[in-house]
Amino acid sequence: MSVVVSTVDGDVAVIELNNQPVNALSFVLRKALKEAIDAANANDAVDAIVITGSDAAFIAGADVREFGTPNAVAEPRLVTLENAAEKSPKPVVAAITGVALGGGLEFALACHARIAHPNAKIGLPEVRLGLLPGAGGTVRLPRLTGPDAAADIITSGKHLTAEDALAHGIVDKVDGAVLDAAKALARKLAKNGAPKPVIERNDRLAEFSPEAFAQKRKAVMKKARGAAAQTKILNCIETTCTKPAAQALAFETAAFAELVSGDQHAAMKHAFFAEREARKIPGVPTDANPPLNNAGVIGSGLMGGGIAMVFANAGIRVHLIDVNAHALEKGVAMIARNYANSVARGSITQAAMDKALTLITPTQDYNELRTADVVVEAVYENMELKQEIFAALDKVMPQHAILASNTSSLDIDQIASATSRPESVIGAHFFSPANVMKLLEVVRGEKTSPEMIGAVFAMGRRLGKVPVLAGNCDGFIGNRMLQYYTTEAECMLEEGATPEQVDRVAESFGMAMGPLAMRDLAGMDTSIRIREIRRKTMPADEHMPEIVERLVEAGRIGQKNGKGYYRYEGRTRISDPETMAIIKAYSAEKGLARRELSDEEVRDRLFMPLVNEGAKELEDGTALRASDIDTVWLNGYGFPVHRGGPMFWGARVGLDRVVAMAEKLAQQNGKRWGPGDLLRKLAAEGKGWGDYA
Repeated sequence: MSVVVSTVDGDVAVIELNNQPVNALSFVLRKALKEAIDAANANDAVDAIVITGSDAAFIAGADVREFGTPNAVAEPRLVTLENAAEKSPKPVVAAITGVALGGGLEFALACHARIAHPNAKIGLPEVRLGLLPGAGGTVRLPRLTGPDAAADIITSGKHLTAEDALAHGIVDKVDGAVLDAAKALARKLAKNGAPKPVIERNDRLAEFSPEAFAQKRKAVMKKARGAAAQTKILNCIETTCTKPAAQALAFETAAFAELVSGDQHAAMKHAFFAEREARKIPGVPTDANPPLNNAGVIGSGLMGGGIAMVFANAGIRVHLIDVNAHALEKGVAMIARNYANSVARGSITQAAMDKALTLITPTQDYNELRTADVVVEAVYENMELKQEIFAALDKVMPQHAILASNTSSLDIDQIASATSRPESVIGAHFFSPANVMKLLEVVRGEKTSPEMIGAVFAMGRRLGKVPVLAGNCDGFIGNRMLQYYTTEAECMLEEGATPEQVDRVAESFGMAMGPLAMRDLAGMDTSIRIREIRRKTMPADEHMPEIVERLVEAGRIGQKNGKGYYRYEGRTRISDPETMAIIKAYSAEKGLARRELSDEEVRDRLFMPLVNEGAKELEDGTALRASDIDTVWLNGYGFPVHRGGPMFWGARVGLDRVVAMAEKLAQQNGKRWGPGDLLRKLAAEGKGWGDYA
């Protein structure tokens, strides 16, 4: 079937886009659409044109399969299509079905009018690939919404509902009979005259205020954390408001060209494809569709409560189980508070909160799980307790059920040994807060079946998570690497860095929070317990500074008591001379002469050990692909997406430099910090992760 189907209804030409599955703007679709518009204009029986799509999409944006190919820039390009619609002598109405994203919305903005189905979603998400709308989006959208709203919409890349689009003036009407309404409007415009093209409407540009826009810029860039696209988007919108349209279009074109050839776009494109590649597991079925009508969560603490919310948010009934009645009561109250806070922020409605709460049933009885399709154990990290729980689950859960543990580091095989069905036991490591964080680390045990892995991947996608497969080892993919990041931060403190410098460098790099501020947030007392366990199995030559222990001895445990590495007023962190006095005293105690560290050294010592350990995970099979490791860090640890992930970043800065850093840190911190064979081999041969088979 043709990718474009043209029919004539009386005096209206209807051009239906049919480039399955989502009407991506491939070369074939662009060519056929241009020909259809030209044919409609050449038909004397036609007075107006309506362009519509499928139920799934009007136009979902660029065809990612053509990225970097000649077809991506072959004529007719998107701007050529826009000119054909905008300068058409016959009015052109966009009947927006499904999604109109990126180039799809840009094309609709070039039409004379837009009508949306109530279920339609629109947006300009190019910023998520380190880009900006390059076909007039920053020039036309502010003319409909005003500059402030346009800045919010484009720099966030968010999707708007049809009603939101109507409220912003982006569409002219929302109608369930979208095609009929579009044809009626097209006839009206043909009779009474089409409105001025959006590109010629300047009224709302008068809302631009240099002072207000400067404040908007400050707020946006704080959230951007070093991403380049947001800066250029704001520059484009400011140019739109202060220069003629032709100059603004040229400015946007130049800005787009600079971004598309830049490192950040390459990194974000890598991240985009990496997330999709992570779904492909050799030997695991990709079409799994497990029953997910009822779920169970064991443990009503912070993690258990958050996981219960995840299931409820997906419309799945869940029993929240805790043998401690008081803890269960506290857990339910915490869940209710979390939902209430979301309602207060406007992120969900009261009706959505009420519905979610009806799906969560607190209980102390494991027998409630007799019909459950999945259970996630989320108690604290104690092997004996987890084995006791899984032995109990083995007795009550149906044979088809997924038996998952939320452990962040413990041996899945040991947990599975407590059951008669180790093939059904799997790690499902959610990240805190579970109802917010996207990552789901799926941990394969020695006997976990391929079908169970496929089922958990399918479950993860239904829950709105990004699942990544990990092998069974201490810390799996993410936490196994994290220990090097946090430990090296402390090593630099004893050598001469300050907490402020370490966190500033990490946050300038793009991390949401520096490693020491993160320690304060998690709680030093929690860190102490984990470190005590690690020291029992740590190699004899391993170096781990005891600064955390010194701070706890001084009564500093982090945000929860208002003082850790920093002093806190609410959540505001403030430098504290007492912290530096403790750190300097520790350096003196260890006979270390403090020195000044450059920001570049701090950066490399924080992030290069991640790359080194990631390479070892590839070598021993803990991770299937370097891109899987990047997906873990981007979705679970706040690694900046415009850096592409630690493995992508490491390859960009040079694997030879990573090897040199690993050799240096092995001398200081112990043999375990040294480079592995794979990293040495790739660096010596000048190869990258893609050369690893």
